[in-house]
Amino acid sequence: MRVLVTGGAGYIGSHTVLELLKAGHEVTSLDNYSNSSPESLRRVCELAGKPVKAWEGDVRFQAFLRDLFMGNRYEAVVHFAGLKAVGESVAMPLHYFENNICGTNNLLAAMQLSDCRRLVFSSSATVYGVPRKNPVDESHPLSAANPYGRSKLVIEDICRDLAASEPGWNIALLRYFNPVGAHESGRIGEDPRGVPNNLMPYVMQTAVGRHPFVKVMGTDYNTPDGTGVRDYIHVVDLALAHVAALERLSDFRGAEAVNIGTGKGASVREVIAAAVKAVGKPIPSQDSTRRAGDAPAVWADPALAHRKLGWKAARDLDAMCADHWRWQKGNPEGYRP
Repeated sequence: MRVLVTGGAGYIGSHTVLELLKAGHEVTSLDNYSNSSPESLRRVCELAGKPVKAWEGDVRFQAFLRDLFMGNRYEAVVHFAGLKAVGESVAMPLHYFENNICGTNNLLAAMQLSDCRRLVFSSSATVYGVPRKNPVDESHPLSAANPYGRSKLVIEDICRDLAASEPGWNIALLRYFNPVGAHESGRIGEDPRGVPNNLMPYVMQTAVGRHPFVKVMGTDYNTPDGTGVRDYIHVVDLALAHVAALERLSDFRGAEAVNIGTGKGASVREVIAAAVKAVGKPIPSQDSTRRAGDAPAVWADPALAHRKLGWKAARDLDAMCADHWRWQKGNPEGYRP
């Protein structure tokens, strides 16, 4: 299948491009490299032993997208392109709405014009807001606690409205939880610009000396050890979920949401302990106050993904930490030399 992957040079995008190539698909990446590096795609080609077409461009540019689709006739799109930092979204909401919502609207319009109606969209568990219960299934009420989550929720609504307006759309809205880890080769992995917003990259960057200690944000939650609990999923498992969704898009009528998670929660202290085991030395940490808007515990009910995609997460927390450390140790500054 001829597949366009927006944000294909990013963390999840690059791993998905690799798995799509391994599955025999013809892949084109579109990325503006605002939070990624062309080096990731070079390494993907090296690992796959196959080429990837790569366009540098921005989904906010309507004319560019229209020409791209009319000139290439893609059969499907996997859409990752967008901004994703919760704290930054609170400080810059209009920037997030322009990039995420307007960019996706432009993408869907270009797809419609070129008669490409098959989409796998990178949504997020943030659309559930602060969960009322665990595990969280797809019937849980939707809300948003920040502009990033609101942008994902609005895009889901746009996809549902578009699919209801005309027949022929097959859209998988993949709501995934907390991606971590890296490819087992250590050649591609997470390389956030600036200070990481997520726990695992901060822990691993601390282990290579880029930060003095890990801040444990909140130690008084109603959880077994007082720290926040999240459903961490290996990025390769997540990439394989995108491949499974793409190959089963004909089973999606209109736009349908599917959780992508392990169904198990791990606390901040458990993640740090598993990272220490992988690294083989202590990782300094310091207790701190709660971060505003954080839920005490969130983990997925992945049953629908098992049924609809034939997919199930295979890698545990130890594997996530070992693979993430292999990447970080071999690339202490990420893709920068």
